[in-house]
Amino acid sequence: MGNLLILFTAFLCICLFVALHYVLYEYLWVPHRVQFIMNSQGIRGPPYEFIHGNNKEALQMRKEASSKPMALTHDIFPRVMPHDYSCIKKYGKNYLSWNGVRAQLVITDPELVKEVLKTSEKAFSKPKPSYFFKKLLGDSISTIKSEKWGARHRKLANHAFHGESLKNMIPAMIASVGTMLEKWKDKEGKEMEVFQEFRFLTSEMISRTAFGSSYLEGEKIFDMLMKLTLIIGRNFYKAKFPIIGYLHLILH
Repeated sequence: MGNLLILFTAFLCICLFVALHYVLYEYLWVPHRVQFIMNSQGIRGPPYEFIHGNNKEALQMRKEASSKPMALTHDIFPRVMPHDYSCIKKYGKNYLSWNGVRAQLVITDPELVKEVLKTSEKAFSKPKPSYFFKKLLGDSISTIKSEKWGARHRKLANHAFHGESLKNMIPAMIASVGTMLEKWKDKEGKEMEVFQEFRFLTSEMISRTAFGSSYLEGEKIFDMLMKLTLIIGRNFYKAKFPIIGYLHLILH
């Protein structure tokens, strides 16, 4: 019995050592090594923070930007992407950013973007979507890998965005806008939440053109999608450990 306890303790210590080694290597050594290599090539960026990367800073800047009133201007970049805006001003058009422990080389120079995409075929695959993001979008155009982009998906996309198909949607779109304007007549001279009105309009158009129904008929589905979208947004900047991060998402 004593030998069994010793073996179990030794096994537990080895597991803890391996886990500690993995965390230190993946979450500390590799990011700092990548940052050093990129800095030596002239690519700078905000410093990496253990586990979080730049996510805490980006989230804080988004909260600050959203809390302030916005002037009537088309210059919305500092408002919707304040962290990227700040990095471009500080480090230039090309910089190194950190999404958790994952390094991201951000390129905003249009000519360089064109050159990279032109000469690096298949080198830039779509990132693996998170658990909830996958649930929200499924195997859609934005998430499907190129090898799965077969005749079926191409046929569906070509039919949906064909000129004649889009023309057939115009009456349904006009009807949706008409419904919204009729509802607005009762609110003349009153304040209203325009964001919610246009969210309703978008949902109504999708319901009419894609499913031949109305927003009210599929209201429960749209509400569930909205809740799932909020969950994704709430967890987007949070650090995730393998298994632990997944359980955290499920429980919250």
